[in-house]
Amino acid sequence: MRDPHSRPVRGAAHSKLIMSVRCAALSLLLSSCSGDLPVQREAQRTPEDVLALPYSIVCIIHGDGDYLYHDTSGNEKKADEEALAGAQRVALQNPCAEVFIFHQRARRHFLLLFPLHDGEFYYYRNGRLIANEAYWRDGGQSRFGPEAELYRRFRGNGRNGKMSVFLYDGHEIPEFGGAGYDASSPDRTFTLHDFVEGVEDFASDSTRFDLMVLSTCYNGTPYTIGALESFARYIVASPDNLHLSYFDLHSLERLDLHVQDGDVHSFAKRFARQAFDRLTRDIQTAVSVAVYDVDRTRDFLSSVHGMYDHTLTAVRGAAQASMATVEHCDCADIPAYVLPTMKEGVDVFYRPARFGRSKEKQNHSGWECWKERGPQVAAPQTTEPVPH
Repeated sequence: MRDPHSRPVRGAAHSKLIMSVRCAALSLLLSSCSGDLPVQREAQRTPEDVLALPYSIVCIIHGDGDYLYHDTSGNEKKADEEALAGAQRVALQNPCAEVFIFHQRARRHFLLLFPLHDGEFYYYRNGRLIANEAYWRDGGQSRFGPEAELYRRFRGNGRNGKMSVFLYDGHEIPEFGGAGYDASSPDRTFTLHDFVEGVEDFASDSTRFDLMVLSTCYNGTPYTIGALESFARYIVASPDNLHLSYFDLHSLERLDLHVQDGDVHSFAKRFARQAFDRLTRDIQTAVSVAVYDVDRTRDFLSSVHGMYDHTLTAVRGAAQASMATVEHCDCADIPAYVLPTMKEGVDVFYRPARFGRSKEKQNHSGWECWKERGPQVAAPQTTEPVPH
C-alpha cells in the first residue's frame, strides 16, 4: 500500500533541491558580477610590501580569439593558456620581482543569460601569489584601462628597479583597421594606436620599460617600433609570421641571477635566441626574431618614416577593397629602404622555411614592410594550423 504522506514529502524535498540549485546559481552570479573579487590576497600589506622590487614584469595575454592548435601528438591546446602557464611559472621563479599577469578572456555567460568577467588578474611578489581577481575588460577610456588601474593599485612605491619588462602575447597588433580582433566583440576595434595608448597608461611616470616583448606576428615594422620608442629601451618582436604567437619565457626566470650586471641588451639577445631556438625546433616554416635597440634605430626610422606612412595610407585604402592586393614583405625587398642605417641597432635571428618558395630566402633585415601582392603561387599544405 502506498504511504499517503510520501508524495508531499517527496514534493517538499524536490522543492528544497530546486531552491538550493537556484541559490547556488544566484551566489555564482553575484560573485561573477562583483567588481572586485579577491580570490587570494594578503590580509594586510606590510611596509616592505609597498616598496618597489628590483625587477618588474607586466604580462598581458590576449585570449579572446582563435588560439587553438594541435601539438605534434595531435593533442588540442590553446596558445593563450599555454602562455598563461608560462607566465605563472616565471612569476613563481622570481624571488626578487613583482609580476602582473592579465589574461584577457572571451565573453562568457552563466546559464546563457548572465555575463561573467572577461578578464583575470594575477599579482605575484617575491615568488608568491598575492592576489587573483576577476575584472571587466571594457571599463576605462583606453584599451588597457582596467589593467592599468589594477597595476597602479598593487605596484610597489618608488623606483628601485634594475629591469622592468612589458610583455604582450596575442595576434598581430594591426597597424590599421582592427575590427574583429576580439572574437567575442567583433565591433570592438584594436590597433597599434590603441596599444600605444594602453602602454602609456602603464608608463605614466614617464619612465620607459627596459624591455618590451611583442609575442605577436608581423610587428617588427618601422611603424610599430617608432610608435613605441617613447615607452621602451629595447624591443623583442618578430618581423614575420610567429607561429602560436608564442615566445618561450624561460629566460625571464630568476632575473636576479641573469641580469645582475644590468646589461639589458645582452639579456634581450639571450631571450630572443632562446625563443628562436624553441621555434626552430617545433616548426618547419620561416622563423625570425629581432631585438631592436630603440635609440640606435632612430636614424633609420626617421629616414623611412615618410615612405612607410605613404605606403600605410595606400594599404588602408586597399583594405577597403580587398587585402588580397597587398602582403607583408622584408623591407630589404624594397630598394628605397636599403639604407646604410638599416642594420643599425637590430640583431636578427633568422632561419628560412624548410619548404616552399621562401626556403630560398637566406637572410632577413629584421624589418617588415608592405608591398603589392605578386602573382599567386600555390602554397604547399602544412599541418601546422596555428593563428597569428
